[in-house]
Amino acid sequence: MNKVLVSDLLSQQGLDVLKASGDFEVDVILNLSQEELLNRIADYDALLIRSATKVTKDIIDAATRLKVIGRAGVGVDNIDVQAATRNGILVVNTPTGNTIAAAEHTIAMLLALARNIVPAGISLKNRSWHRNDFIGVELYGKVFGTVGLGRIGREVAYRAQAFEMHVISYDPYISASAAERMGIRLVDRETLFRESDYISVHTHLNAETYHSIGASEFALMKPSCRLINCARGGIIDEAALYHALKTGELAGAALDVFEKEPATDTPLLDLENFLAVPHLGASTSEAQEHVAVEIAQQITNALRGLPVANPVNQPKIDPRMLDIFGPYLELAEKIGSFHTQIVEGRISAIKIHYSGSLFQQEDVTPVTVALQKGLLAPVLRDVNYVNAPFLVKQRGISVTETKSEMEADFANSLAITVTTDEGEAVIEGTAFGRKDIRIVRIDRLHINVRPAGYILLIYNRDQPGMIGLMGTILGEHGINIADMTVGRSRLWERAVTLINVDSPVPRHVLQTIAEQKQIDFVKQVFLD
Repeated sequence: MNKVLVSDLLSQQGLDVLKASGDFEVDVILNLSQEELLNRIADYDALLIRSATKVTKDIIDAATRLKVIGRAGVGVDNIDVQAATRNGILVVNTPTGNTIAAAEHTIAMLLALARNIVPAGISLKNRSWHRNDFIGVELYGKVFGTVGLGRIGREVAYRAQAFEMHVISYDPYISASAAERMGIRLVDRETLFRESDYISVHTHLNAETYHSIGASEFALMKPSCRLINCARGGIIDEAALYHALKTGELAGAALDVFEKEPATDTPLLDLENFLAVPHLGASTSEAQEHVAVEIAQQITNALRGLPVANPVNQPKIDPRMLDIFGPYLELAEKIGSFHTQIVEGRISAIKIHYSGSLFQQEDVTPVTVALQKGLLAPVLRDVNYVNAPFLVKQRGISVTETKSEMEADFANSLAITVTTDEGEAVIEGTAFGRKDIRIVRIDRLHINVRPAGYILLIYNRDQPGMIGLMGTILGEHGINIADMTVGRSRLWERAVTLINVDSPVPRHVLQTIAEQKQIDFVKQVFLD
């Protein structure tokens, strides 16, 4: 039975999904120290967390059974994703479950900052009535800048437009035409900081974005500008922010997230023009329920070997395309395995050529990953869809994809070329319907073989009596032939023979075949 550890607070609805499966043992153990987690993690197949638990390389290396880490939320900077990938552990998150909550929270912070809601409310609760001390500013007609225009950034922008604000954005990963369709003007980073009356941060935390808003950026901003960050702590240099607010370089700031949390000791809390709340962006009952159910469903699917909705370190495949791509995922993996079992020399490069209309408008990354998994599976025990690209890259093997709409012999096909220090080999395959996959070409020789079970690959002289010779040798040793196909160009030249057999062929039988003067090469391949 799979064991699941829930180490951060999760909505009961999510726990109910896990428990309803009936085949998981679920332990909810909150507030574990790093040492306690390190001592426990080896017993679990899945770890479910929010933002409090830190899943370090040491934790991952100790997690000998772990198959999946689920983050109930968006950010995964508290998980060493690279270490998880290297160990073949899937990481999943819930990027959409709290989108509305985070967007609404950003607007709430924006309004509270603009209208001095918090200090005014505290003043009145202290039985003081000083209206003139809390004169605010309007949103109407002001320039609202977003640093990032992803899911949450877009939702915030739409809501700012409802206040008739002029929205501009800096996002190097979106085209100007796409931004224009949303009614947003795309600008460079410096322009955004110079022109905005309000700035809202919507980027991930990584090496590039860490402290990416600091003293030099504050120097560009208007003294009347107000800054909001409900994304990730660490993007803003808090020491520089303190100085900008203290000196009047910036009118105000509102933070939901901090570089170090809990942030009860930050000097920012001493400033009157600073608004803070304790990381509440996703803290609505609806969002908590959504992300809990969503992550529980993904954990369930991952442990059952089913597709997951939001893999962080594995290519995502649209369920709409799974039925169509399914046969080609299997085909690519089997061709990769076939290549490795017959290859001569050290592999330096693989190229996968996608031919046919099926592949032209779709993301073929999952198929390419399946190829890499198949390529390594015969030589590595723990390779999977998560770590296969990492392991291929680690071995210095280059991977390239090409596409063409040209349909030659088949409506759609994959032609996979493997280059080694001794030469190059090509295997092409196709799918007839959803379940019938075939290898149809090896190098220049056309064949038709079902890639399953034990297969003998034989290069021989194309002359009368060859099929009988091979059949006789196998028959004398009690090996039944299930199927046979021959690929050739012209009589008396080199041909390729592939024989599907019902049981493994012993080494001495392979040797007997190889010793025949008409045989140039023989190898046995096994495909699950």
